[in-house]
Amino acid sequence: MYHSIADTRDDPYRVTVSPVRFARQLHWLNDRGLRGVSVRELLDATAAGRAKGLVGLTFDDGYADFADSALPLLRRHGFTATVYVLPGRIGGENAWDDDGPRKPLLTEDGIVAVARAGMEIGSHGLRHVSLPTVDTATLAEETRRSRELLEEITGGPVQGFCYPYGHIDARAVRAVREAGYRYGCAVDPGPLTCAHALPRVHIDEQDTPLRLAAKRVLHPLRRRRPRDLDDGLGIGLGLGNATRTGAGLEAMSGRDAVREAS
Repeated sequence: MYHSIADTRDDPYRVTVSPVRFARQLHWLNDRGLRGVSVRELLDATAAGRAKGLVGLTFDDGYADFADSALPLLRRHGFTATVYVLPGRIGGENAWDDDGPRKPLLTEDGIVAVARAGMEIGSHGLRHVSLPTVDTATLAEETRRSRELLEEITGGPVQGFCYPYGHIDARAVRAVREAGYRYGCAVDPGPLTCAHALPRVHIDEQDTPLRLAAKRVLHPLRRRRPRDLDDGLGIGLGLGNATRTGAGLEAMSGRDAVREAS
């Protein structure tokens, strides 16, 4: 779960990875025969029995620097990724962060360009609010309406949802499922782990090759497997036996995991 690929000097929530570090992390994957893909591609490959060696890459919030900094590096390696954007804040900034720099978000044209480059566009809700705290009408807007708006922008189906801050409860997971999403991404959903609350791993600027190797081993021990998905998807998301599959890491970075842990 990445967020922003940019300068890291002012990064209180650990949402930013420098382009240099990001390039090294992609090289680390490539050198081990692992290929970064969108969650949509990972699900499709799992259904076809071809998920071995695939790693789901996700970028939350839809920062404008994805197009400038992350996309060229991903394309250089032949990787894809999923970018979760906020249709209620298109072309705006990260106003939900109290501290740190203001970061511009993708415009509508930027979202279309990213999708045309082969990346998956998913929803991060409308405005980046904690779903367990909102009323029923707002929950419907954040899940169902955000999907409708993104489908209007991209002209294609939006299959994935990502929970702002990683905050979930049973009601939020049910709303995502009923809004028609194929899957949902969380951080550490614990007993709620399922296709609509997939766990992910925290990767940040400090993640050197040694730390990545450690996380690849530890991730399947720390996270539950989604019981409503077959084994291939769990393996591809880094939830299975990394030694047996050659996969085992979902690249992530950021504030959501930090706040969940605090």
